[in-house]
This record gives sequence, structure tokens and C-alpha cells, in this order.
Amino acid sequence: MSGTPALSSGADTAPFRSSRKTVLPEWIDYNGHLNMAYYNVLFDTAIDEFFLAAGLGPDYVASENASFFTVEAHICYVRELAEGAPVHVESRILDVDDKRLHSWQELYHAEEGFLSATSEQMFLHVDMESRRTAPWPAPIRERLDALHAAATTLGRPERAGRAIRIAHKAGRESA
Repeated sequence: MSGTPALSSGADTAPFRSSRKTVLPEWIDYNGHLNMAYYNVLFDTAIDEFFLAAGLGPDYVASENASFFTVEAHICYVRELAEGAPVHVESRILDVDDKRLHSWQELYHAEEGFLSATSEQMFLHVDMESRRTAPWPAPIRERLDALHAAATTLGRPERAGRAIRIAHKAGRESA
């Protein structure tokens, strides 16, 4: 394996805080708040910052001919955001194994401090030639394990692992 890039400053602490972003006017829907698609844009750009700081950016893909793909995502919308709102995202690793990474992100209003949304994602490590899952290289797995260990000090997020369903009262059945 080629040399593994070093962690950037801040990548080894939990949670990792993204750069500050602003809710753009074109992201506002007819309800006057941030359209749901752009929450994902904010989470996606923030996880890219986290992975880049962890040494898993474009250089990793080029040197190792491997990457990681999102295979599942779950967003919970907690409080709406308006045009011009300054935001940041905090990211951490909930779990990691030989081929998977389970991440957690929280989107915050950067000035008022309230939680706006959460995103939980599962990634698979992929060999780019075969387009099939492959184990993380040992140095990367060690780095991810260290990032996971740092994140465990924060405890498990309350919303992690939620399922979408309608909870029926006793005596009622769902379809």
C-alpha cells in the first residue's frame, strides 16, 4: 500500500466539526424553509470533509483504487432552517468493521446552536476495479478504529438506529 496520509488537525477528535456553510436562497422550498434535498447536500459535503481529514479523500481513491459507497441513509428533520441560516455539521463514527463504516451526523444552526437534523449512514469499502466490497487496508482500519474509539466517549445518539414506522395503539394492526 502507498503511504497513508496523516490525519488532518481535528480529524482525531470527536465529533469532527465541518466548515461553516450558509443555507442558500435557491435551497428554499414553497414552505419557506430548507428543502429536504439540501439537508442531504449539507450532510454529504460535511462527511466529505470528515473523510478527507481522515485521509480518505480523492488521493486515497487514486492511490489505492478503492473507495467507499453509501448504501443506506436515514435523515431525521428536527427543526427547520430558513434562508441565510449559518450551519455546521458534526460527524463521527458509530461503528466500523472489516468492510463497513456506520456514521452519525448532526446539523446545527451555527449561531443559535439548535439541532436541525440528523443523518445516519452506512458505507461499504469497495475495490474500484471489481466494484465489489473489499476489506479496509490495515492502516486505514486502524485509523477508523481510533476515530470510532474517540466517538464512543460521546455515548450513543438517542436517534441512532431508528426505523420508520407508525406505532399503533394496542389492538390495532398495521397493514
